[in-house]
Amino acid sequence: MPVEMLPFRNPVFEAIALVRWYAREHVALCLVPAFFIAGAVSVFVSKASVVKYFGAKANKVLAYSVASVSGTILAVCSCTVLPLFSGIYKRGAGIGPATAFLYSGPAINVLAIIMTARILGWELGIARALGAIVFSIVIGLLMHIIFIKDDRVKEEEIGLFEEEKSTHTRSLKHEILYFASMVAFLVFANFSAPENSGNGVWTVVYKLKWYLAGGSLLATLLMVWKWFNREEVSDWGKATWSFAKHIMPLLLAGVLFAGLLLGRPGQEGIIPTSIISNAVGGNSISANFFASIVGAFMYFATLTEIPILQGLLGAGMGKGPALALLLAGPVLSLPNMLVIRGVLGTRKTVVYVSLVVVMATITGIFFGSMIS
Repeated sequence: MPVEMLPFRNPVFEAIALVRWYAREHVALCLVPAFFIAGAVSVFVSKASVVKYFGAKANKVLAYSVASVSGTILAVCSCTVLPLFSGIYKRGAGIGPATAFLYSGPAINVLAIIMTARILGWELGIARALGAIVFSIVIGLLMHIIFIKDDRVKEEEIGLFEEEKSTHTRSLKHEILYFASMVAFLVFANFSAPENSGNGVWTVVYKLKWYLAGGSLLATLLMVWKWFNREEVSDWGKATWSFAKHIMPLLLAGVLFAGLLLGRPGQEGIIPTSIISNAVGGNSISANFFASIVGAFMYFATLTEIPILQGLLGAGMGKGPALALLLAGPVLSLPNMLVIRGVLGTRKTVVYVSLVVVMATITGIFFGSMIS
């Protein structure tokens, strides 16, 4: 093996370095809480309730309204959203609302949109916000239309139309508080520093993030101690472990391969960044399509897409391809696709990824033409 050759050695190093960085930055505070939330959904949320609000026959306005704005609350990356998506889908959610949630979770990040507007320009910020909301609804509806027969078969097979008998005595208020405390920990523990260190709301929240996260975690533990019995806690732990052991190996393998191909931000993988920079200039169909494809396969941690795009725009990237990458990159990645395939199967995954790439390409072309 030509280990002394830099083009071979550097991508291998970048692949391993990206996995190490991912494990340090995203497993403990992002994925572990997400696994616990997904486990709780699969154990404590009734199938009948999920079908009522997110099933194939649910009220479309309510289902897609909730799913399309979920990212404003969660602010998660394309990998952290996966356990949550897997939990609601396996619990009986229809393919439409589930994929709308899958897209919006990482896409509609309020802080990321604000930073996009401030650093990359207000046009890209507004276009990203509107595009993310519209994309989540349109992609969800198209997935629903394409696979509606599969949804109905799924509901009939697992018998979700009958209400399940509750095995606990907790009130709805208790359930809401319990889930809200876990989501609050996920949000505050991963709250990123704002661009300017002033005295704005985001700065105050960032300074207090560990107090808020610690308080949320303590509240969760107290509620579990007071309201849950040992059998429920055991079932919750088993469900959480089930999600972790099925999702984590695929994620780490995908991160390793993505690092090998594209490297870390600012570093080279097998594919030189100069090729990417040269291919996304102007506003041609090929430039927008290439930006969408690269965004779909590259792994972006939350907010890292902004400095990467800032560098690409400085190197001559067109604003149309920039928007295409913003609409495809944060919601897809190679690790993300591997896990989605494990949940939905190959056919649904290919359709979902294709919809994201094609819609991002078309939107980039339109936006680039409008700006010019």
